[in-house]
Amino acid sequence: MTAQTSHRPAFAPLVLDPEAEVERITGWMRERLRLDLRKRGLVLGLSGGIDSSVSAALAVRALGAKNVFALFMPENDSDPESLRLGRSVAETFGIDSVVEDIGPALAAMGCYERRDAFIREAVPEYGTGWASKIVFDNPMTTGGYNISSLVVRSPQGETRKVRLGAGAYLGIVAATNMKQRTRKQLEYYHADRLNFAVLGTPNRLEYDQGFFVKNGDGAADIKPIAHLYKSQVYQLAAHLGVPAEILSRPPTTDTYSLPQTQEEFYFALPYDKMDICLYGLENAVPADAVAEATGLKASDVELVWADIAAKRKVARYLHSQPLTIS
Repeated sequence: MTAQTSHRPAFAPLVLDPEAEVERITGWMRERLRLDLRKRGLVLGLSGGIDSSVSAALAVRALGAKNVFALFMPENDSDPESLRLGRSVAETFGIDSVVEDIGPALAAMGCYERRDAFIREAVPEYGTGWASKIVFDNPMTTGGYNISSLVVRSPQGETRKVRLGAGAYLGIVAATNMKQRTRKQLEYYHADRLNFAVLGTPNRLEYDQGFFVKNGDGAADIKPIAHLYKSQVYQLAAHLGVPAEILSRPPTTDTYSLPQTQEEFYFALPYDKMDICLYGLENAVPADAVAEATGLKASDVELVWADIAAKRKVARYLHSQPLTIS
């Protein structure tokens, strides 16, 4: 996916009054911290992405910079740009921060070794100097199915794409999920140390579709943008003064050693079209109207809606609380 020239949604219902929405969100944040969480500030991980950047800006507007603390948590596969951009956000909004390199902890837990062992089930020669990522074939080209594949790049620069069996796919994802859970452990350490709450950064599309790790980046005390479509997050970003580099950067996962967009890994379409499809499904907009707004065929919109429904079934477990006997 290429960076989009404009983040203003083409679909009129997704256009916000940015200042009114900022005032509504920040007032809610102050009230929830005072009445429910009883904490004096917020901790969050800054990734250099649009969602964490907007969440940080909102936290500063709500509480003041002195009551916001940011963590940068790179690891062995992280793009150095993420740290640079995250630091630019902290500097822009005057947020105190710390770098917590989680690579050594992940290595000690066997994250990389376990992942590579599963990769070698598909590519036996995979080892030092190689890089990889998981991608999904678009359900619109596969009859509605999400088919996972592994993309690897050899030290000589040769790139290959191979189908993954279920066991290898689950093993790679399980090992990779250690990254998000380790980051969350550090967020809660600093939150406990400061008597702050942990701020979660999912937008509505991610929250609805389960694009997070349970007890990893899905864990938080307050999630102030989970009601906003990603197109709307971009609108707030421009209004709040998020650095222009971040506004023009395509959304990425920054989880695997090869560059990977969110569209490659999880969503059927770029975020602006996904937003419109999700809005259309939630508000009973006819498929023909959604197709016109997105430039898709109505039959493709129906496939995207089916994919949304399937991912919601997965998300139900991710959102669920522990089961107890009453």
